[in-house]
Amino acid sequence: MEIGSFAHKGLRRLFEDDDASKVDASSVAKLRLMLAFLQDMANVEELKAPPKWGAHQLTGDRKGVWSLFVTRNWRLTFRVDGEGVLQDIDFEDYH
Repeated sequence: MEIGSFAHKGLRRLFEDDDASKVDASSVAKLRLMLAFLQDMANVEELKAPPKWGAHQLTGDRKGVWSLFVTRNWRLTFRVDGEGVLQDIDFEDYH
């Protein structure tokens, strides 16, 4: 799927420039793997393949946002627009 936008500037730098200076060092390898997977997947149904990522859609005021487990409290979140483009990719501590 196409990656359209990032909400987290550090993730954008990691993805576009391979610059990991603005993300947690202990999460860099997993984030690289996740971003590569997201870019290479054909549709969101493929998110169910890696079970340890705990892919699920959020509810309530965050309805439509996908969440993937990175570390204890940190998640990779994003939404998929109507054209199948990943938008607002974020690395957040939402617990």
